[in-house]
Amino acid sequence: MTYTKYLTFCTKEKKQFVNITRTCQEIVDESGIREGFMLVSAMHITAGIWVNDNEYGILNDAMEFLEELAPTNKDYRHHNTGEVNGHAHLKNLLMHHQVILPITKGQLDFGPWQTVFYAEFDGQRNKRVIFKIIGE
Repeated sequence: MTYTKYLTFCTKEKKQFVNITRTCQEIVDESGIREGFMLVSAMHITAGIWVNDNEYGILNDAMEFLEELAPTNKDYRHHNTGEVNGHAHLKNLLMHHQVILPITKGQLDFGPWQTVFYAEFDGQRNKRVIFKIIGE
């Protein structure tokens, strides 16, 4: 069986982590699939999906780390196209745009601190995420 759902996110901040763990589980529940995998994929190249601890310190450290490696105010060659979000493309490259989550007995099968985040790097506009479940 397969199940697909699309959601649109529009963050309040230009750069923001949004905890979507509960949303992912609700979609698993809707699907009726008990054993399988869920692909969660940001459909935009300036956003990502990330699994980590839902802890204030690591979230801030991660955003600071990404900002150090791909500073917002740097003049990127990408900006020659008229865009001004080169940093967001590079942050996506570092974080990646998708994850695969295991489903066991109808539940997301996580380690003790794992949480799913939608990671926005050029926000305050609508962006889609696809949730695709394959299993039985």
